[in-house]
Amino acid sequence: MTSTQDRPATALKVAVAKYTIDAPADFDAFAHKQAQWLDEAQALGARIAVLPEYLSLELAATFDAATRGDLHASLAATQRHHADWIALFSRLARERDLHVVAGTFLLDTGRGRYRNRSYAFAPDGAHVWQDKLRLTGFEKGTGVIESGDELKVFETDGVRSAIAVCYDSEFPLPVRAQCEAGARLLIVPSCTDTDAGATRVRVGCLARALENRCFVAQAVTAGEAPWSPALDVNTGEAALIAPMDVGLPHDGMVVQTRGEQRWAVATLDFAALEASRSHAQVANDRDWAAQYFPSVARARVVRAA
Repeated sequence: MTSTQDRPATALKVAVAKYTIDAPADFDAFAHKQAQWLDEAQALGARIAVLPEYLSLELAATFDAATRGDLHASLAATQRHHADWIALFSRLARERDLHVVAGTFLLDTGRGRYRNRSYAFAPDGAHVWQDKLRLTGFEKGTGVIESGDELKVFETDGVRSAIAVCYDSEFPLPVRAQCEAGARLLIVPSCTDTDAGATRVRVGCLARALENRCFVAQAVTAGEAPWSPALDVNTGEAALIAPMDVGLPHDGMVVQTRGEQRWAVATLDFAALEASRSHAQVANDRDWAAQYFPSVARARVVRAA
């Protein structure tokens, strides 16, 4: 993922959205909304803006009632907008000189099966993508959403970044692989419809930050969309998260949205993150390999003597 900046950044201002689901009348209305949201992120000084999981499902509101009320029908109908989606966010990233993680688009892979794909656009309009690897019970229940099969890491102004889509943030090993490939910013587009779900993703984000000594940027959906079988209820707060150690937030929370706030924004200092290794209270990231010795590879059941 290329950048308009010549030198690697030691600090990046990141904005994560608490994105309110609406019912746009058509694709142009949806595009106008994206421009407004990204204008806000740009005005806040952000270099990276992160939108939430299932963003493409908001487009289902542009179809007739029967289509938008049927998840399978709405997924099929949304495919007509895929090329326009790529063109839209490529243009918005270029015009605003902004890195944009455009939530996710449920993409037909050609067999009537869909992958939950997150696109990251650079200020030059180029893009990379990461598919969601682990499926929730809801996604499995659809019978048409399938998991991805590849992990990726990309450059954002010289900072190596990676994406874990919502539920993927709850699994340590894939994220560990991304961080071993150099990722220091984990981007988590998410969508949860219960407080328990929101808590699980937040705990996953905190744990991944702790284990890997990385920053985590989590975007969420907000509000209610009774017309949608997938976006009907939305919970959670957008947040930027750091490891819990000396010189970093004791609770891991750099910043999070509250109430009607639409963006959580902060400058993440990657130089300080790397420097924290030298005076860390704990070194989970460096001690990870210490878990792998024969006597603890498997647990055995014992009886008290």
